[in-house]
Amino acid sequence: MVRLRFAQFSDIQGRIDIGDVRQAGDTPGYDDGVAVVPEENWEPLSSADAEQLRADAATPLSTTIELVGQDLPVFAADDLQGRMDTASALDPLEGRWPRRRHAQTCSPAGLLTSTEDTTVDKLIGLHVDNWDRLPYPARLDSRRRLCINFGPGTRYLLIGDRDILEICQILGRDQEQHCPHTDDVRRYVADGHPLRCLRIRLEPGQGYIAPTELVPHDGSTSGAQMWSLAAFWLG
Repeated sequence: MVRLRFAQFSDIQGRIDIGDVRQAGDTPGYDDGVAVVPEENWEPLSSADAEQLRADAATPLSTTIELVGQDLPVFAADDLQGRMDTASALDPLEGRWPRRRHAQTCSPAGLLTSTEDTTVDKLIGLHVDNWDRLPYPARLDSRRRLCINFGPGTRYLLIGDRDILEICQILGRDQEQHCPHTDDVRRYVADGHPLRCLRIRLEPGQGYIAPTELVPHDGSTSGAQMWSLAAFWLG
């Protein structure tokens, strides 16, 4: 199960909601109708739910989600190039850890989920990354991903409350050979198994470090008033 690293509930109170998921069906723009998306019946995360999700001293860092912040220059509201240049030059961990800037993406406001399969021009919904392509036994060794919102709009991180190893175990996948995939998330939801979704608000300058090869996730700009640029690093 996903674990959040935070000191006290007041650090995250009002910033995280929880809700159900569904398959996209005939929602325009989604991959074959099977993509998993939020139901959008959001409720604030309670202190009791947060405590269930809290990482403790025994939780490996490779399995946790951490919320981070980054001081940014003052940009003009329409300055996309300035944001891109700043992201390109930034070492967000200040040399403390090997990292590689992986990508940056500009998203319009109003997207239920933001990741697109550019080969078919379709949104893919909640998914697991596979940059390291590690099979089930080695999945916990996957790199985490760092993301920072460069604004000007608000973004959200969407995170499923079950990790891909739990999902594959319930589906009966081969625990020695199988390489977990987004298709497993879709089959799990289609079969009626429980999956809830956290929505974590990211204002400009805020971000996360998350095991995106381990947990179903995506970005969202639903409800935002402006576009935003997100930059990503693999470390």
